[in-house]
Amino acid sequence: MTGKLGGQVAVVTGAGSGIGRAAAALFAHEGAAVAVVDLAAPAAEEAAGAITGAGGKARAIVADVADRGQVDTAFAEILGEFGRVDVLYNNAGVNSTGSVLDATDEDWDRCFAVNARGTFLCSRAAARPMTAAGRGSIINQGSVAAVVGVANFASYCASKGAVVALTRSMSVDLAPRGVRVNVICPGTVYTPLMEPLMRARGNGDVEAGLALTTAKYPIGRLGTPEEIAAVALFLACDDSSFLTGSVITADGGMTSQ
Repeated sequence: MTGKLGGQVAVVTGAGSGIGRAAAALFAHEGAAVAVVDLAAPAAEEAAGAITGAGGKARAIVADVADRGQVDTAFAEILGEFGRVDVLYNNAGVNSTGSVLDATDEDWDRCFAVNARGTFLCSRAAARPMTAAGRGSIINQGSVAAVVGVANFASYCASKGAVVALTRSMSVDLAPRGVRVNVICPGTVYTPLMEPLMRARGNGDVEAGLALTTAKYPIGRLGTPEEIAAVALFLACDDSSFLTGSVITADGGMTSQ
């Protein structure tokens, strides 16, 4: 394969399902060798197997992105297997419901551990070989919840706001060393992560929650994992060579209102 990422090595976290799995498959289709990183071993192995079964190159890596030791071990394995890291997509994330009145300490800590700390740890591990090589692209997963107020998602909104701020800081630090850093802020994409949120929004009724959520989007529907993966591919490859520190809202017009 000699596509947009031909000869490159891409790391995708949270790649066992949803947006991460779609991105891993797309990156592989475009020629990258892909490290499929996920907390769940069966999901990572299944996603990697689908890529290799389609003729691509992939390796399943099991790691908790919030754990420094596991992240360092994962990237040591990736560098040992592939010898380089050209693209990192920090897609792994968790969600939680609750306002500042009723969100628990555990909600807050888990959101920041995975969404913010995990992005930091993986970025640091990837940036070292990238800066040594003088090139690379880091793509962070933000959310529209980082740029607009969303009721009853205090911990999640705050953690994704931290990801956007971290992206801007990293882009300034790393641009002189050849590494670009951008963040995608998707609107709602219906993945397995979303079902409990739809249920909560609909007072126990998933379909009611889905209808209330869809009503917020001028485009009249929610996004798909493949649509966000396509944005990630654009940021990963040289088509976006003049973009760094950019906040890309892929949200069906939700934040334009």
